[in-house]
Amino acid sequence: MKKLLFYTLAAFIGLPGFAQDNKALEFNIQGKINGKMTGYVYLFYPLGENYKTDSAAIKNGVFVFKGKLTEPVMASLAASRNSRNSDDPNMTSFFIEPGKMDMVVSYGAFKQLTLKGSPSNDELERLNKQKAPIRKEMEPVLEAYRKEKDHEKAAAIREQFEPFNERMDKIDEAFISTHPDSYISAYLMRFKMSSVALDKAKAIYNGWTDRIKQSGSGKDVYKEILELESGSPGSVARVFAKADINGEQLSLADFKGKKYVLIDFWASWCVPCRKGNPHLLSLYSKYKDKGLEIIGISDDDTNHAAWKKAVDQDKISVWKHVLRGLKRTATGYDKSEDITEGYGIHSLPTKILIDKNGIIVGRYGGGGEDDAAMDKKMAEIFNN
Repeated sequence: MKKLLFYTLAAFIGLPGFAQDNKALEFNIQGKINGKMTGYVYLFYPLGENYKTDSAAIKNGVFVFKGKLTEPVMASLAASRNSRNSDDPNMTSFFIEPGKMDMVVSYGAFKQLTLKGSPSNDELERLNKQKAPIRKEMEPVLEAYRKEKDHEKAAAIREQFEPFNERMDKIDEAFISTHPDSYISAYLMRFKMSSVALDKAKAIYNGWTDRIKQSGSGKDVYKEILELESGSPGSVARVFAKADINGEQLSLADFKGKKYVLIDFWASWCVPCRKGNPHLLSLYSKYKDKGLEIIGISDDDTNHAAWKKAVDQDKISVWKHVLRGLKRTATGYDKSEDITEGYGIHSLPTKILIDKNGIIVGRYGGGGEDDAAMDKKMAEIFNN
């Protein structure tokens, strides 16, 4: 079925072209660092399917990076090889591309870096300047969030980010809509896919030039569109079979021809998910005898105890529960049994409504409609 969806969508939006010239071209970064005469700096950037880590020795406050790229990419510069914290004052991100670039950075203030010779980064800088006043307004809330140790209180503070994020999203959306030939547009869209509706995502992708569709970020967006379509109304729901919370076998196929199924993608640590459980309980109580079943799919594969405790605390053991099936490996993750893969799930909570024929008829959250639309759909189905 997934293969069929692939070819169906490919006919609609066109496969990422194979005519792109992927010849790698050299880049050269001539760097100067203020406040540090010796030591090393580290450059991290995507290279094909892998991620490259490069180091450059600082000699009299000067360093040089050389390599090859097929296109502009987002890179990070850090004073430590092991730096992964975006709040680290000695770490920053920017776009690099083939050609010669000049960089100036100060130790202890990497985020004030200046880079010349990267048109893509110039675009990003102009975009960031538009959002800078909003980020400044947001800083007190961010600081309160960083200091809060209580999980639920931190989640409540995080909800205060929304008005600021919405304003910055509008700036991003305006940029994406007016820059169809920008690598920045494709890069930004990768992070919008968790909330954008399918039709809107298709329209944006269709408006891009071939080189942006064929870029690394463009291909990622295309893949996300395929995943989102597989979990959107009109698609056949991907069948899964798992041992449930009680150790008994459960298959989505068991409900075909018998019941509507609402799949609730959630997690014990997801505060909005937990806050929504009383509403789900009311829906279940109202429609369970009319043909509704709920299957909770939890993102708690690494913490079974927390999963079971949340089910008990929220009194949601009245419906079915399974884990998503994501496994950690020595090199990353094994997604071969991950239920979310067939539904385009990138944010929690997301709920998928499936009819008795196994067809998806509703998507709520995560690029779909809101809970009010879900309530309306349920009433239409079960009160007629």
